[in-house]
Amino acid sequence: MGTKYKGNDSEVLSLNSYISLLRASDTIASQVGNLLNKNKLTISQFGILESLYYLGPMCQKQLGSKILKSTANITTVIDNLEKRNFVIRVRQKDDRRFITVNLTEKGSEYVSKIMPLHLAEIFKRMEILTIDERKNLYTLCKKLGMGECKTN
Repeated sequence: MGTKYKGNDSEVLSLNSYISLLRASDTIASQVGNLLNKNKLTISQFGILESLYYLGPMCQKQLGSKILKSTANITTVIDNLEKRNFVIRVRQKDDRRFITVNLTEKGSEYVSKIMPLHLAEIFKRMEILTIDERKNLYTLCKKLGMGECKTN
C-alpha cells in the first residue's frame, strides 16, 4: 500500500519509494534475522561478531560505527556477548581508559559455524532479483546512503 499523501507526482513517488524501501528492508531483515534468532543472536550481536571476525579487535566506538548503533547500545550488546564468552574486553596497559573488544576462540568458532548459513539465507533472499537488478539496487542504495540532498 502506498502513501495517501496528496502532493505532486514527484512527492508521491518519493514517499512510495521510501515506503517500499523500508518494507523491503524490514522483510529481508526479518527473514534473515530468523536464522539468527534460532541461534539466540540479535542482529546487533551478529554484527559485532562478524566485524571482529573479519576486521579483528577494535574499541566499542569503532564497533558502533560499523554496525550503526550508539555507544550506549553497544555496551549492552557487548555485555551480553561477554556473558556467553564470545568476546572479551581488554584494557590497554599504556592507557587504561582505552578498551579493545576481542573475539574469543569460542566466539570465532561460533561465527565460522553460523556465517555460511547466514550468507546462504541472504543469497536465497536476494536471488529474487536478477544480477542486473542487484547491481542497480546496490548502486541506488549506495547513492541514498551518501545522504546528500539537493538544495532548493
